[in-house]
Amino acid sequence: MVKKRNTPSRQSTNRTSSREESGAATLKDMLSDEVLGKLKAQAKEIKAANQQRQEEARRLAEEKKKAEQKKLDNNFEYLLENSNLDWHKYK
Repeated sequence: MVKKRNTPSRQSTNRTSSREESGAATLKDMLSDEVLGKLKAQAKEIKAANQQRQEEARRLAEEKKKAEQKKLDNNFEYLLENSNLDWHKYK
């Protein structure tokens, strides 16, 4: 005769059902629709601002990389060091 133990999944369902029965309200239930709408709008604005900032940082990094490559392309020493010195291929 083995007793069944309460698994974590069974315990969590028991906790949620006891909350519903006791009438405990969540924060979402307590806030008015107007305040909840403002919070959601503010969250969207913050996400859009973060996305815009990341896009700007990516664009600046890309411009910096292009400027550096342009500078290196004008540097004869860099081009000489990085060029293929096997001239027999091009005959």
